[in-house]
Amino acid sequence: MELKKSPKADLENKRNIFIQLGLVIALGITLFAFEWNTKVEQASSLGSIAEQEVEDEIIPITRQEEVKPPPPPPPPKTIEVLTIVDDDTEINEELEIDDSEADNETVVDVAPVVMQKAEEEEEAQVFFIVEEMPEFPGGELALRKFIAQSIKYPVIAQENGIQGKVYVNFVVDRDGSVTAAKVARGVDPSLDKEALRVVNSLPKWKPGKQRGKAVKVSYTVPINFVLQ
Repeated sequence: MELKKSPKADLENKRNIFIQLGLVIALGITLFAFEWNTKVEQASSLGSIAEQEVEDEIIPITRQEEVKPPPPPPPPKTIEVLTIVDDDTEINEELEIDDSEADNETVVDVAPVVMQKAEEEEEAQVFFIVEEMPEFPGGELALRKFIAQSIKYPVIAQENGIQGKVYVNFVVDRDGSVTAAKVARGVDPSLDKEALRVVNSLPKWKPGKQRGKAVKVSYTVPINFVLQ
């Protein structure tokens, strides 16, 4: 005998709905369990706190023993040898005393004091700052004018667009002449060479003086090369 089931009583087609409904209920219960908390109305006791005395730790003070240096050795003993001479012994040695008094005829040889070395060292010394600094004839403006008129801008530097400021250091000698010219800070070999040429062509300066005496003084001149 075949069993006949009513289509309305078949729950197989409602299976997915039941599964989803069950998942929603389970999720709701889980969230409610996480959100559930109990409030404490009053704390009966927090327990007792026992006070404990902390003893201060006494650290012993230690000192490093001083190492005393060994005492110096005793001085060597000197042995005095006494020669006993009889009273009757004759002494043949006679004490000669030269006359040290000088008269008008006494000639005293005195070696001359040579100051040449000290003078040479003073002449060779080059000062950087003196009481009276060296001065170009006509002053600073005349020096700039002389340099500007004497400069010949190198063609190779013009073609390559090279410009800048060259610092030339030299020494104004005791007679005012310019010596020992050298480039202190250069820009280009062609510009450095031209700057040296101009400095070496400078006329004599008024020399610098220290304690009223002419001395050698170091001097630095900046020469600016600018393309027009």
